[in-house]
Amino acid sequence: MIKQNHLLQQTITLAIAGMTFPAMASNLPMSEQEVTVLDKTMVIGNPANIDKIAGSAQLITQKDIRQQNYDDINRVLRKVPGVYVREEDGFGLFPSISLRGVDTTRNAKITVMEDGIMMSPAPYSAPAAYYTPTSGRMNGLEVLKGSSQIKYGPHTTGGVINYLSTPIPNKEKVYLKSTLGNFNEQRTHAYIGNTFQTSAGYIGVLIEGYQRQNDGFKTIDETADFRSGDQTGFNKQDTTIKLSWEPNTDMYQRLEFKHGTSNLNADETYLGLSQADFDADPTRRYAASRFDNIKSKQTQTTLRWSISPTDDIDIISTLYQTDFKRNWYKLNKVDGTSLSTAIEVAGTAQNCLKGTAGCDLDIKANNRSYYSQGVETSGYFRFDTTNTQHEIMAGIRLHQDSVRRFQWEDTYTQIANGTITDVTRGTPGDAGDRFQETTALAVFIQDTIETGNWTIVPGIRYELLNQRSEDPKGALQTTGGTQNRDGENAFSVNAYGIGAAYQFNEQWSLFSGLHTGYSTPSPRGTRSGLDPETSTAFELGTRYTNTSHALALESTFFYTAFNNLIVTDNVGGTGTGDDENFGKVDTFGLEIAIQYDAGLAKNWGVRTPSFLSATYTNATQLNNSTSTDAESIFSYGKAGNAVPYIPEWTFSLGTGIESNQWGAFITGNYVSETYTSANNVNTQINGAGQPDARYGKTDAYFTADVNAFYRINKHTKLFGGIQNLFDAEYVVSRQPAGARGGLPQFVYAGIEVDW
Repeated sequence: MIKQNHLLQQTITLAIAGMTFPAMASNLPMSEQEVTVLDKTMVIGNPANIDKIAGSAQLITQKDIRQQNYDDINRVLRKVPGVYVREEDGFGLFPSISLRGVDTTRNAKITVMEDGIMMSPAPYSAPAAYYTPTSGRMNGLEVLKGSSQIKYGPHTTGGVINYLSTPIPNKEKVYLKSTLGNFNEQRTHAYIGNTFQTSAGYIGVLIEGYQRQNDGFKTIDETADFRSGDQTGFNKQDTTIKLSWEPNTDMYQRLEFKHGTSNLNADETYLGLSQADFDADPTRRYAASRFDNIKSKQTQTTLRWSISPTDDIDIISTLYQTDFKRNWYKLNKVDGTSLSTAIEVAGTAQNCLKGTAGCDLDIKANNRSYYSQGVETSGYFRFDTTNTQHEIMAGIRLHQDSVRRFQWEDTYTQIANGTITDVTRGTPGDAGDRFQETTALAVFIQDTIETGNWTIVPGIRYELLNQRSEDPKGALQTTGGTQNRDGENAFSVNAYGIGAAYQFNEQWSLFSGLHTGYSTPSPRGTRSGLDPETSTAFELGTRYTNTSHALALESTFFYTAFNNLIVTDNVGGTGTGDDENFGKVDTFGLEIAIQYDAGLAKNWGVRTPSFLSATYTNATQLNNSTSTDAESIFSYGKAGNAVPYIPEWTFSLGTGIESNQWGAFITGNYVSETYTSANNVNTQINGAGQPDARYGKTDAYFTADVNAFYRINKHTKLFGGIQNLFDAEYVVSRQPAGARGGLPQFVYAGIEVDW
């Protein structure tokens, strides 16, 4: 801790040094100045910026999220082309998101942020983790692909998803939303805020709470000593407080403090089903999963200082810290047999899972703690030359994160009727005792050049990483000819590229970009010889918005070539648990997004918002896999095979009718089937010819959601809807261990007060 605090103190001194500017008159009204500066803390900022972004970008608004009452990031993102989600629990608690064909595992290859701050518990040391911001409390989301490589890192081969939290309101505001639904769904979102004008300047405050609980839609097999088969739900609470101060100074300044917590208690499991059992009842859970539970707690604190010394200079500095702790106590093996094998092999192990045979249940406490902190400063400098405007953006970030794995395994003795007769407690640390830490210095610079109808954006990013890992009880690794369990590494990565947009007229624009990217390995991965994953990405697209804004479309062709693809090898409970360099992958495809409102175009007096999003993707392995590790779904992969969990086609479409007092909407979503392993087999057989529940395919599926609302008055409305209207049953994933289905039909209703 002393070392970490000293590191931050040094960095703060460096970041603030040189920021002494002459005070110059800049007394714009707060609302105008606030927009000018705060837009810079977001990926896209003002939606009007999209037309000039030299790359593909989409904004999901607050209305998009609230219209269908979504609190599942997988459902929220369906409207965005080029995004692929691998569901796991049906509620979006543990998403695995891919942008343009990168590996989906636990969001490890994309940069996930909230209000511009990295939200992965340890984005450098352990990017694949069980936390994502709660989408139901968000004010919007920004998705940037292609051109994201320069400003954001350390995982820039995919893209960026930036969650936008509730802003501090400029005037008094009270919000309350309550939802009840199937499976004893209870959801409440409330906040209150205001900005006050005082003698010291404008002072803003926001206090927000969000809670969701659900009993779950699965049922656990009951045994002689277990009668709580419906114990498959979760409870999640978020709290947020924000404070802001805009002092009465000639030079515009804004200080904003944010502190948030997120607590989760879920009776969730890694254990899925055999295909036969899934076909019989997709909501079943085996008796052996009855002890499984995950508890996690995340805290985040940020302090942001924005200043505008002149009308042409904005400087934003942010100090941030996040902590994340989780312990997933879950079934690991039965009689020493891995879950993915036990599920598919008829006999004692499979019967043990169902509570009808005697055996030992090995239940591991996957206990881990994460720490992330840093300081970053970005400066925006605008100036003109002959017929050309420049905005140079330069940034520097010093970041440190770490993960400590301290696990143990308990053994439950089960007899033939499923009764537990004895429990042998494990020793903490014996089932995993590791520490990984990364300190990273990142710098970037890019110039947004506007000349005539052209916007041209060249840029470069550089990162220097120092990594440390300790593995006191692990296997020896060979580094530089020496066998050891600990190690330190240092290396650098860089990305560069150029994007361009051309505005033909007020309606049409063309954009294109060529960028390199990278994804850095964990400290243990670097120590074992992994190289950083690199990529070269090209995109070419067009945008159109008609003068009435009733019609808007964006179409993009993309191509990404991956080298040294890093595959995360920690899902399933068997094998070495080490990441690996897979090799080369090529991904290309086409994204289309169309929005049209016939009511607005034809002045019908009602709005009829409609949309279509479609993505075609071809993600192909270019070499054979060298891995034969039972843990890795990339083992035994062959050149020419498809990348796991990347669908060839996705479609999302919807329409509705809306007046100021009432409205009704329907949306549909289609996802084509995917292979669940790199060896592209149709059955649950791994590359070694052994039964393995993680292998095979997911189903192609179509789901529909409907929603309606009625306003009682200006501030109050009633709403209700059905998700998965036709109660479709389908396999969405075979990871971590066995077939898993999506959310069954879910009916809900509620009230919203916005004052």
